[in-house]
Amino acid sequence: MTYQENLPAIAFAGPNMLAFGSLREVAASVKQQLDTDPNLSVLVLHGETSQPIELDLRGSVADVVARLEPVELPSARKVGRPKLGVAAREVTLLPRHWDWLARQPGGASVTLRKLVEAARRETEGAGAITEGRDALYRFMAAVAGNAPDYDEVSRALFAGQKARFLSLIASWPNDVQAHLHHLSRRAFPDEGQG
Repeated sequence: MTYQENLPAIAFAGPNMLAFGSLREVAASVKQQLDTDPNLSVLVLHGETSQPIELDLRGSVADVVARLEPVELPSARKVGRPKLGVAAREVTLLPRHWDWLARQPGGASVTLRKLVEAARRETEGAGAITEGRDALYRFMAAVAGNAPDYDEVSRALFAGQKARFLSLIASWPNDVQAHLHHLSRRAFPDEGQG
C-alpha cells in the first residue's frame, strides 16, 4: 500500500478516538493497541475526507509502518516543464476552439491556464463546502449512525444550519463531537451563519 507522505488519519473504536495524526503515527498506535486488546474493533479514516483506510496490521509495529512508506516508481521522461510542475496532457477541442485559442495573446497554453484558473476560482467555494459536508456525513455514518437525532443532524448538515447541527450533536460522545467540530469548519461557509 502506498500513501501520501503526511496523509492525515484518525482511528476510532466505537465512539472513542484512538489516534489522530499522520497515517504512519495512527497505524503504529492502532497496531500497539490491537496488540494489547486483539478484540478491539478499529476504524481508520482519512482525517479530512473521512474515506476509510485499510491497513495491513500483520507483523510488528515496524512492519506495519514500513508497508506505508511511499514507494518511488521508476520515472519516464516527463513531457512539459516538470521542474515547474507543468505536465503535458491531451486536450480535445473542436477546430473552431483551436482557431480561437491560436488568436489569443500568449497562445493556447496561456489562454487555457487563465480560463481554468478563472473557472476554478468561480466554483472553488461551493465545491469545498460540498466536499466538507460529504466528509462530515461519511464520518457521521461510519461512527455515529446510531446516535440520537442522527437524521435531524443530517438534515441540518445538508441545509447548512450550523447552529442547529452543533446543538443537536451536543449530547453525542466527546470524541465524536470533537472530530465533527474539526470537520465542520469546511462544511459550513461562514462561522457566523447558523
